[in-house]
Amino acid sequence: MNIPFNKPYFSSNSIKYIEQVIYSGKTGGDGKFTNKCKKLLERTLIAKNVIMTTSCTHALELAIQLINLQDMDEVIMPSYTFPSTANSVLLNGGKVVFTEINKDDLCINANKIEEKITNKTKAIVVVHYGGNACDMDKIMNVANKYNLYVIEDVAQGFLSTYKERQLGTIGHFGCLSFHETKNVSAGEGGAIIINSNNEELVKRAKYIRQKGTNRIDFELGNVDYYQWVDVGSSYCPSEILMAYLYSQLENIEDIHIQRRKIFNNYVRIFRDINSDKITFYSKGNKFGDFNAHIFYIIFKDQIYSKAFIERLKNKGIAVYTHLIPLHLSEMGLSIGYNKSDFPYEQFLYKRLIRLPIYYDITDEELDKIEEAIRETIH
Repeated sequence: MNIPFNKPYFSSNSIKYIEQVIYSGKTGGDGKFTNKCKKLLERTLIAKNVIMTTSCTHALELAIQLINLQDMDEVIMPSYTFPSTANSVLLNGGKVVFTEINKDDLCINANKIEEKITNKTKAIVVVHYGGNACDMDKIMNVANKYNLYVIEDVAQGFLSTYKERQLGTIGHFGCLSFHETKNVSAGEGGAIIINSNNEELVKRAKYIRQKGTNRIDFELGNVDYYQWVDVGSSYCPSEILMAYLYSQLENIEDIHIQRRKIFNNYVRIFRDINSDKITFYSKGNKFGDFNAHIFYIIFKDQIYSKAFIERLKNKGIAVYTHLIPLHLSEMGLSIGYNKSDFPYEQFLYKRLIRLPIYYDITDEELDKIEEAIRETIH
């Protein structure tokens, strides 16, 4: 019995909805299921404006375009994040400024942001790691003090909250992911949340998303022809993807109940073991509801993490490391960072291990994982 690291949730409605799209002849974007996903997300998140995109990567790029970066304007973000966070800035001519993370929840250290601010700083991108919420009150206070935009990278944080507010609805923009590896998926997919009543800003987002054209005006019957009106790209997902996503969004509460059950089981195991080989393990979101996206362990030494991976792999259990900090990557070094710039992040990435969490993991599989963990960590 091999146990994978992840299995996408499967809804019995997914094939039915996809067939409806195919038979309708409307397989491009902005049809029935795109609108259903948008409306359901706006209700669930209590969000003003949700626009579906082809990925969280594209949602981030769209958010950065909307803040109108000038030449080498600076955007602060954690080094411990996925490349899309930084690429969105570089693709729009900005400068990436990395900063530190907290040692427990691995979110951006809100106390370190202000010292990175210069007269060129335009925005802060916060990354809600593993479903943990960043300290948004502190971050928004700093942003307001310096008149900065805040973009929430919620790729891993869908349905976690900060003091009863949904992640992605607190900053100026929120960017969601529905990639295959996420709790709720479309295979590939995402959304941008625009937390503003500025109708011109929302309209511009729709223009950028549709290749820089005012196609939305044409479809509403407001113009006779649609034309090129802005610099844009193709960020509009197909109806097939949205039909698949909607079949999952209908079941989000069941998905998260099950994931939290698995997560809490892992917490129990590591609390019982109480090993001195471990520096830290996931405890959940200290600021509110938790989506149980990731359960991670941070070992004191790389020797322990390598042995743990190898032992569980030999037992047919897939466990993984996670992100290489961006300042350590080829691109990070090429834009002027040094390997020694963020010591904790350098320590972290070789010692952090993630355990399997997916909806239909069985009790038998969980028992096998627990047995392997207890045999490996003494």
